Amino acid sequence: MHSRHRGRTLRRASLVASATVVLTLLAGCATGTGAGPGTDQYTDADITAALQEKTEITVWTWSASLPDIAKAFEEKYPKITVNVENVGTGADQYNKLLNAVKAGKGAPDLATIEYATLPQFALSGAIVDLKKFGFDDLEDKFTPATWGSVNIADALYELPLNAGPMAMFYNKATFDRLGVEVPTTWDEYLDAARKIHAADPNAYIAADSGNAGLTESLIWAAGGHPFQVDGEDITIDLADEGTIKFADFYQKLVDEKLLATTAGWSPEWYTGLANGNIATLLSGAWMSGTLKSGAADGAGNWRVAALPSFDGEKGSSMNGGGSLAMIKQGKNQLVAAAFQRFVSLEEGADLTLQSGSFPARTSVLEDEAFLGAKDDYFGGQEVNRVFVESLDSVVDGWQFLPYEVYAATKFGDTVGPAFIGETTIAKGLLAWQDDLVDYGNEQGFSVTGE
Repeated sequence: MHSRHRGRTLRRASLVASATVVLTLLAGCATGTGAGPGTDQYTDADITAALQEKTEITVWTWSASLPDIAKAFEEKYPKITVNVENVGTGADQYNKLLNAVKAGKGAPDLATIEYATLPQFALSGAIVDLKKFGFDDLEDKFTPATWGSVNIADALYELPLNAGPMAMFYNKATFDRLGVEVPTTWDEYLDAARKIHAADPNAYIAADSGNAGLTESLIWAAGGHPFQVDGEDITIDLADEGTIKFADFYQKLVDEKLLATTAGWSPEWYTGLANGNIATLLSGAWMSGTLKSGAADGAGNWRVAALPSFDGEKGSSMNGGGSLAMIKQGKNQLVAAAFQRFVSLEEGADLTLQSGSFPARTSVLEDEAFLGAKDDYFGGQEVNRVFVESLDSVVDGWQFLPYEVYAATKFGDTVGPAFIGETTIAKGLLAWQDDLVDYGNEQGFSVTGE
C-alpha cells in the first residue's frame, strides 16, 4: 500500500476507462451482489467468532509488503487463508475492480484504494461503510489528516494505513556548493531558484513538466479549496484565493525557465537527483524511499525540510497515501474486517512500517524512538520529525473530485501547455475547470463552476 507515485506511467486509456466505469456505476445501481452482510451492526465478538471458521478472502493490491502481512495473519489465525493478487497498479487495478463490480461478480473481498481515488468508489456504492463493524470508534488511533481522507459523506471507507505529508526534499550538497540558503518561504524559494540556475546553468531548483497531483497538493497547502463536493452536487473554483497564490508564484518559475523540463521517473530524472542538478523535490514522505532506491548515489547529500509557505506560517498538505477498502461484493466481510484492522493497527501495521511506508498511527508518530530515528541517506537527519510536523500542519477542508482519475488525464491537455509557454498556469487551470464541469455534468453530477 505504498502511496501512489503520482508520476508513474499509467496508460491514458486505462485511466479514462476507470473514470468512465465509476460514473456508469453511479448512474446505475452499483452496490454489488455478493452474499456479504447487509446493514447490520457487528461487534468484536462477531469478528472473533468468524476467525474460528475455515474461510478464504482475496485481496487485490500492488503492495510489495502485503504478501508477508497475509502470511503473518494466517499464522495468527490458522483457519484463514488470504489470497493476495496483483492485478495491476493504480488505474489498471481500479479498472478491473470496477468492471467486476459492474458485472456483479469477480471482485475481491478487499482492495488497495488510494485516498485520492476513494471518493469515486464511495459514490459508486461499491465499498462498505466500516461503521457497521464499530471501526468509527478507532478515530483517535489515526492522524486527523488521514482519518479525514477515509471519511466521505458521513461514512468510513478505510482504516488509514500510510500517509503522504508534503515536505521539501533538498540536496544540501548543491545548496552548499552554490552558496544558496535553504528556503523557508516561496519568495525565498524563487530567489534560490534564480541563484542556483545562474550559478550553474545545468542545475535547477526542481523538475516539473506538469503534474496534476503535485499541483493539487501545492494548491491545498496554499489554502485553496477548489473542489467542493456534497454528494452529487459539486462546485469547482480553480481561481479561488489559494489557487491564485499558487498559480502566480509558479508562473514566475515557468516564465524564468527555472524548472527543469525533465520528465518525472525517467532515467534522466533519477540522474539529476543523484548528481544534484535537480536541487529539490516537493513531495510526500514516500519520496524518501524513491530517493534511496532510485538515486542511491545521492546518499548523504539529501535533507528534508518543511514545505515553504507564503506567509511564513506553517501550512502543508498530503500527497499520496491509501489503504484497504472492503468491496460490497465480497462474501466474508467479518474476516475481511479483521484483516483490515490487522493491517492498519496490529502486527500488519508494524510490518508495513518496516517496509518504509510512512505511518498514519498516532501511537507511532508520538513514539520518541520513531521520531528520533536517524536516517543515514539524509546525513543522519531525524527526518520523521519533519514529516510529523507536516502532518500536524495539513490545511483542513480539502476534498477530491469523485472523478479524480479522469481529472488527472485532462490536466496534461489543459494545464500542461503552460509548462512550455503556450498559455499561463492560471488560464490552464480555468480550462481544466471548464472541462471538469462539462464532464461531471455529462456523467450525471450537478456541477457548477465559479
